[in-house]
Formats: sequence, structure tokens, C-alpha cells
Amino acid sequence: MKYHPIDKTLFINNRKHFANQMKPSSLAVFNSNDIYPISADSTMPFQQHRDIFYLSGVDQEESILVLFPDCPKEKHREILFLKETNDHIAVWEGEKLTKEAAYETSGIKTVYWLKDMEKIMFEIMTQCDTVYINTNEHYRANVETETREDRFTKWLKAKYPAHSVAKSAPILQRLRSVKSQIEIDLIQNACNITEKGFRRILNFVKPGVWEYEIEAEFMHEFLRNRSKGFAYSPIIASGNNANVLHYVQNNQQCKAGDLLLLDTAAEYANYSSDLTRTIPVSGRFSKRQKDVYNAVNRVKNEATKMLLPGTDWAAYHEEVGKLMTSELLGLGLLDKADVQNENPDWPAYKKYFMHGTSHHMGLDTHDYGILTEPMQANMVFTVEPGIYIPAEGFGIRLEDDVIIQPTGEPLNLMKNIPIEADDIESIMNS
Repeated sequence: MKYHPIDKTLFINNRKHFANQMKPSSLAVFNSNDIYPISADSTMPFQQHRDIFYLSGVDQEESILVLFPDCPKEKHREILFLKETNDHIAVWEGEKLTKEAAYETSGIKTVYWLKDMEKIMFEIMTQCDTVYINTNEHYRANVETETREDRFTKWLKAKYPAHSVAKSAPILQRLRSVKSQIEIDLIQNACNITEKGFRRILNFVKPGVWEYEIEAEFMHEFLRNRSKGFAYSPIIASGNNANVLHYVQNNQQCKAGDLLLLDTAAEYANYSSDLTRTIPVSGRFSKRQKDVYNAVNRVKNEATKMLLPGTDWAAYHEEVGKLMTSELLGLGLLDKADVQNENPDWPAYKKYFMHGTSHHMGLDTHDYGILTEPMQANMVFTVEPGIYIPAEGFGIRLEDDVIIQPTGEPLNLMKNIPIEADDIESIMNS
């Protein structure tokens, strides 16, 4: 890992909060992700399952966490099973966690090697009534690959069919959506790295550069600041490419007079940031481009003020839609007849702003959170309105990451990243 060690207090407290929500006489199991193959002997870079990381800090493959708060044997109330390291692994892959290092990382004292897992699991499964399994219930999940967690769950349910089964997901959805100060500091660090990347490219972009060259500039800055790279697939979309919401080819040349939409942000210690800025390739916005840009920025600023404890996610998006409708009328993109005759299920503004304004953010870019429950203090949300005009050859989106405060307006973690049109132009022409 490139990141600095994380205070294990974070993981100790996370486990306590999870255990407090468990049923009596129950245990919960969490698995690391697989290392996924490409072909031949090639693999994708390892990405840890966010849930086992959230609860233990272990950032290593072939790891299992077991929580059993009511276990009669105190040493088995928290258990880590790890891949046993040896000299061969150390030479070919690098050192893995020792039992001592696992304790320093997680605060878990009882660490076994994986070869002992079935024996220990048999002992503790005879002492519990319910087992919590960890299924992916994120509202945007669409998983076709069988995961290590899936395989473990199949094995567990087949071997111990008489146990009751409960779900970890509802507990984690609520816990992970509300951030501790340690988590907020990690997200802020990711945002700070993103700022460095963005400032780097403001003096790099000019007519004739290629989208992939800009991607390389971001990656250079991210890596040199202890990030392992982008928090998600970067969108570097010049001209009409910006009107493709998930454009990731990044293979076109930036032309004079075009706008460049940059949805690019760094991760740090598995925590995400999520930034979007739109800049003029030539260093100056046209009057029309600036008018649309400022309209998007006004919607972003007003939407941000609505992110308060108790806010309903669906009602919030309805209110943002009203703000956007007003701006689109002012820009001449809609007229009163469009609004009067709109389909309530797909309002008129959706022609130019077809995605949501905000989502939870944290360990995942689209992080856990139950959207039917009111917003709470210390939830982190994006705010990202946009206006997309294919007929005029450009699209504009602006996005910051904010923390809901107990009182008052949210705290903007990206307040130091330039966003005002005049500031963008000033930096690009300095």
C-alpha cells in the first residue's frame, strides 16, 4: 500500500458499532475480494472488499474476518484468518501480513492462518444460532461474477443448514454512510490530491492536446502523492464527448473553442473523492459557454444549501429540478409550454439534465446509504448538476464533495479547488 498507516481506532470502533447491531448469539463473516484473472497468468490489480477493510483495515487478498460478540471464549469474539506468508511468497510477491502486523493494523488479537479456518469455524458455529452473511445490496449493484464472498456463503450454508441467516448489508448501509472524523480526514486527503492533479492540468491544457495526455498528467500527480490512482474510471471529455455521461475512451484531440469536461478524482487509502470541472480548451469561455457554466454553478450552490440533517433524498432532487428548470428557461433551452406540458415522470428539464444531483461517497465512489431514510450529519455527498447541449457541441457538469453538518450549511471538502469561471480563466492564462 502506498498510503500512510491508518489509526486502528477507526476499525476497532467500526467493529464495535457493527457488533452492537447484531442479534444475540450470532456471528458475522466477511471475506476479502478475489484477485481477478485477465488471461494466461495476468491478473487485475487487487482491490480490497470495502466491508472487510472498513471493519479491519486488512488490505490483503485471501482474508476472512469473523465477529462473534457473544462467544463463550473471549479470544474468539473477533478473529482474522489470513494467508500464511513464507519465504517463497516474500520473494515473488512481497511480504504479507504477519500475525503481529495484522494486530497493529486492525486491533484484532486473535489471528489464525487460513488452513485452520474450517476447524475454528466448526467450533464457533456450534456455539451460535445465527450467521450474518454479506451480500451486495447497493442500489446500483449489477454483479455477474461470483465473488469470494459468494463462494464462502454457499459453503457455509451447505455445511451448516440449521443455522438462521441474517444480512449484514442493512447494518453496513447505515454505519458506512455516516463518517467518523478519521474517515473524513482520509476523504479530505483524497480531495487534496485531486486538487493537485486539477491545478496541474490547468496549465497543461491547450488546443491540440489529447484527452489521454490529460489523463496521464492526472495519474502522474495522483501517484506521486501516495494515491494508487483514480477513484473511478476517469472521464476526460472534450467537445461533444461531454454529452456522453460515461465517456471513458479519452482518445480524442482537444480543439480550440471546445469545452473539456473532467470527471476525474483520486482515491487515498481506499477512500474516494469525486470531482467534476469543465474548462475551456483555449483558456477562455465564449459568452454562451460562460452563461451556461454560471447557470450550472448557481444550481450547484443552491442545491448544496439543501443538504441538511433530515432532508429527504427524493424530495431534494425534486427541488433541484425546479432550480434547473428556472435556469433552463433563462437560457432559452426551455419555454413555458415545455414546462406546462411536461411528463411528471420525466420533467422537461431532464432533456438537458438527465442524471441525479447527489450520491453518498466514501469507501466507494457511489457509497453505501439507504436513500429512503433522512440525511444525517457526517454523511458525505456529491453535488453535481449539469447541462448537456449536443446541438451546441458542449456539456457542462460541476461537482464537489460535501459533508452534512449538525447545523448550518454543509462543509465543502473541495472549497480550495477552483470553480468560478473567472478563476479558471485567470489560472489558465497566468
